Amino acid sequence: MKKLLLATAATALMAGAASADEVKIGILIGFTGPIESLTGHMANAAELAMSEANASGKAANGMVFVPVRADSTCGDAAAATTAAERLVTADGVKGIVGADCSGATGAVLQNVARPNGIAMVSPSATSPALSTAEDDGLFFRTAPSDAREGEVMAEILTEKGVKSIALTYTNNDYGKGLADSIANAFTAKGGTVTINAAHEDGKADYSAEVAALAAAGGDLLVVAGYLDQGGKGIIQASLDTGAFTQFGLPGGMVGDNLPKAIGPALDGSYGQVAQSDSPGAAILTEMGKTAATPFDATSPYTMESYDAAALIMLAMQAAGSTDSKVYAGKIMDIANAPGEKILPGEIGKALQLISEGKDIDYDGASGVELIGPGESAGRYREFVVKGGKYETVKFR
Repeated sequence: MKKLLLATAATALMAGAASADEVKIGILIGFTGPIESLTGHMANAAELAMSEANASGKAANGMVFVPVRADSTCGDAAAATTAAERLVTADGVKGIVGADCSGATGAVLQNVARPNGIAMVSPSATSPALSTAEDDGLFFRTAPSDAREGEVMAEILTEKGVKSIALTYTNNDYGKGLADSIANAFTAKGGTVTINAAHEDGKADYSAEVAALAAAGGDLLVVAGYLDQGGKGIIQASLDTGAFTQFGLPGGMVGDNLPKAIGPALDGSYGQVAQSDSPGAAILTEMGKTAATPFDATSPYTMESYDAAALIMLAMQAAGSTDSKVYAGKIMDIANAPGEKILPGEIGKALQLISEGKDIDYDGASGVELIGPGESAGRYREFVVKGGKYETVKFR
């Protein structure tokens, strides 16, 4: 049973925040790097949630939430750690939306968040290894684990009659974890994985990697990489040599930049990305169009970013504290039933309900439902590329 603030407690002095103080929240994502075409939308959505809370004037003690951006680079764990340290020590953030990519997230969790007692809610770190990482109760994510995505991709491949796949992955925690999940799930359904090989990001020439993939063969090539980096290079080299003409595209390969870069040859490829068809998804999509800094809420992990910021703020309200070690314990409560459903555009309403001692069930834009240990149960959008667009087939 949820135990939220009584009305009197909600108006008390928030621990760690003086009267009407600014409360800084870090946005630690890869503004440069292999998913940089996605992160502008992600950051703008998280900042919209904070603006919404501020405009309502309902945060306890008149708190004003202030976003502080920092670049994780996605691919460089050392750079992400340095950026996170600056957020905590120099900027004094009370929580972090992020990090984004799994390797960077794991490094920040262990090297910065845990030692400093700072809560993190990642909108896009999906490695299954993060489910069992030591986190002192400080780490949450609004995107589902790749363990689930592997099952979804295996279902799609099997339904399409695919018997064998070649599989390549970006050589980091995200890529390896996702590739193993896909391979295990597809094999369990009777499929054959002819090769499961890593590729490095940042190379100018992927002909050697593609030659090995072509030699192994397969009905299609599954690319568990990044759309702005090696994954794109693998696809282009495959098309240039005729090694493969159809591709399986997991979440890291989804974004407008990929079909723009590859062109019509990408049509007919398909895959899945974490995304919800919840009522809140349509609401945030419209909100993004008219926001002061517009964004595309259907861009991958954008809905999850809005929700990550909302969870941090609402948990602070529920705990009566900006101390991560206090409010982190409320995140699961405000994310799940029982309570009044809260959708995008209703953050002010949620703050008010909490201040009255009432339960909320934050559904948000991505249909938030957190399961142990602090991660999203998740939904996936199955798509096919047609006319340079990711056309929705259905949600799973």
